[in-house]
Amino acid sequence: MTYSKSDPGANQTISTVFILVGFSYLHELHILLFLLLLVVYLLTLMGNLLVILLIMLNSTLHSPMYFFLINLSFLDICFTTSVVPHLLVQLLVNEKTISVEGCMAQMYIYSIMGLTEHSLLATMSYDRYVAICHPLHYANIMSGPACAWLAGASWIICISVAIVHTTWLFSLPFCGSQRIHHFFCDITPVMKMVCTDTTNIRILGFILTVLFVVSPLLLILLSYVCIISTILKLPSAEGRRKAFSTCSSHLMVVTLFYGMALFTYLVPKSESTMESDQMISLMNTIVAPLLNPMIYTLRNKEVKGALRKTIVRSIFAHNQRN
Repeated sequence: MTYSKSDPGANQTISTVFILVGFSYLHELHILLFLLLLVVYLLTLMGNLLVILLIMLNSTLHSPMYFFLINLSFLDICFTTSVVPHLLVQLLVNEKTISVEGCMAQMYIYSIMGLTEHSLLATMSYDRYVAICHPLHYANIMSGPACAWLAGASWIICISVAIVHTTWLFSLPFCGSQRIHHFFCDITPVMKMVCTDTTNIRILGFILTVLFVVSPLLLILLSYVCIISTILKLPSAEGRRKAFSTCSSHLMVVTLFYGMALFTYLVPKSESTMESDQMISLMNTIVAPLLNPMIYTLRNKEVKGALRKTIVRSIFAHNQRN
């Protein structure tokens, strides 16, 4: 696959691979960075897999909130895996390249997971809204089929949108430098290599941002306005504390996720550098998926209780075998 300039008179082409500049400015620290990222990646995998297994093995956690949490943990595993393994390889080799097809696949997965996470967090906020504001109707509104439909719709719509957007981007002609000034194939640095007018695809990107980033955030904010209003009306302090504890973990995850996203957008372009953009992306790609399972396990009594029961059952089963 070779891409050429859109100008008929231009003969310049680029090869079938891109060069990822990545953390080349930290060349002397590549081994240390490799070890650090490897440990964080393995902890992320173990943490999210633990959450999935705990929910699947404990019937007390078979509720809508934890059904969505399984989806979120699976999403975080895919999200970080779309970037980190290739980054680890790049830190150990001299030729830091990625094929055009590999770049496209990486962007597909990264975009799908990013869009779906916004949708799932909004869905989870709706679940908390129904549980606290309409507890008597919760079982009917958040039934099994309804939860499956909400999660399935989030995945299908976001997969379709990400495929259309990424396919359109890679159908455009590339030319000039092969260098992607990032450690993975993010949309913005790849788009800088396009040598034709990108106005239409940028407009599409803006529309997608409004639909899949801003709209879910507004839904989350509206849900929590209603939730907080309902909690404040509860007569007892103990009731208010219990009600708030059921959504505190989700609220922390939302704050972490959108806080990083807002920080990315609020940094003035004049002050933005390749190094700062990469560090922000590293936080989004690695730190958030690592912290999410910790937040849900350390701050959730039901999950901690399920973990203790699972450990006790495992020890008991092991002693019986011996």
